[in-house]
Amino acid sequence: MNIDSIIRRPLLTAVLGRRSVTRVEVREIVFQPGQKTPRHLHPCPVVGYIAEGTALYRREGEEAMTVLHAGSAFYEPADAVIASFDNASTTRPMTFIAYYLLDGDQELIELLPNN
Repeated sequence: MNIDSIIRRPLLTAVLGRRSVTRVEVREIVFQPGQKTPRHLHPCPVVGYIAEGTALYRREGEEAMTVLHAGSAFYEPADAVIASFDNASTTRPMTFIAYYLLDGDQELIELLPNN
């Protein structure tokens, strides 16, 4: 195999700042058609990749919804409140791969009450 034929396409650069990462948990997450995630945060940074379908993503305090199609990468900073991370389709599942960048024994997600 010729190494020159390998394609490396940049998807995301996430600036983590000064933080320790001692462990990475990788999860495949499948949302059913029309499924929405509750308001939440992650105590650690999360980077991910939409494998199938389309996600609607919005951090609290931002007005615009970000549309993430299959092939898109995303970043959720530690402790940022996520107002929406929903399956945009009412007829097809949405699958994404999430990489939780953990420092020690942290929870992956904290569900928050609705405002």
